Amino acid sequence: MDEAIQEQFDQAHNIVFLTGAGVSTASGIPDFRSANGLYTQNKNAEYYLSHAYFSSDPDGFYDFCKKNLYFPDAKPNIIHEKQSALTNQGRAAVITQNIDNLYEKADTKNLVDFHGNLFNVYCEKCRKSVDWHEYLKNRIHEECGGPLRPDIVLYDEGIESKSINRSLNYLQSADLVVIVGTSMRVYPFAGLLNYRNPNSQVIAVNQEKLNLPIEFEMIQQDATDFFDQLKV
Repeated sequence: MDEAIQEQFDQAHNIVFLTGAGVSTASGIPDFRSANGLYTQNKNAEYYLSHAYFSSDPDGFYDFCKKNLYFPDAKPNIIHEKQSALTNQGRAAVITQNIDNLYEKADTKNLVDFHGNLFNVYCEKCRKSVDWHEYLKNRIHEECGGPLRPDIVLYDEGIESKSINRSLNYLQSADLVVIVGTSMRVYPFAGLLNYRNPNSQVIAVNQEKLNLPIEFEMIQQDATDFFDQLKV
C-alpha cells in the first residue's frame, strides 16, 4: 500500500465509496458487463431487466431473475468488510450500484442501494413486503394474488428520490471519494460525481483504467488486493 494513499484514508473524515459489480466478483457474483458477463453473452439482458418486460411477460422476467441474479449463498469479501469497518467508525458512506445484499450482510452503515436490493421483495398489488424465500418459490403473492417483484430499479424506471437525495448529501460533505469496481459509465449513477464536494480528493481502484472528466488518481489493480493492504 502506497504510504500517501494510506495517509489520505487515515486523514479523511467523510469518505464516500462509489461502487459497482467489480466489488462482488470476489464473492462469486459475476460482473454482468465484463467480457464474459450476462450483458455481453445475452444481448437482450437489458430488456429482460426492464419494466416493460416485467409487465408484458411476468413469467419470463421471473425465470430470468431466478436463474441469473440470485446468489443467496454469496458472502461479503475483504472489500465489503473494510468499507463496512470505515462506515462503522462513522467515517464513511457507501453508494452502490450492486443489488446483491452483500453490503447488508457485512453490516454496512450509511449505505445507499442506488439500484435497490434483490432481497427486498414486495407485492405490486397490495404493496406488502414479502420474504425473498417465498418469492423464489412463487412469483404470486399468496395473500392477495398480486405479482411479487424484487425492489430493484428496472430499466425504464426512475431512481427513488430518497436514494438520490441521500447520495447527494453524502457526496457534498465528502473529503475523499473512492470509486471501486465500476467503470462509471452507467447513468444516472455516473453523474453523481458532478455533485461531489469540489474540494474532495478522488481515487479510483479498478482493474480497467477509467476515463473520467475530472481530476483523479487511478490505481489500476485488483480491488481485493488494495483493500487487503489498506489499514482501517
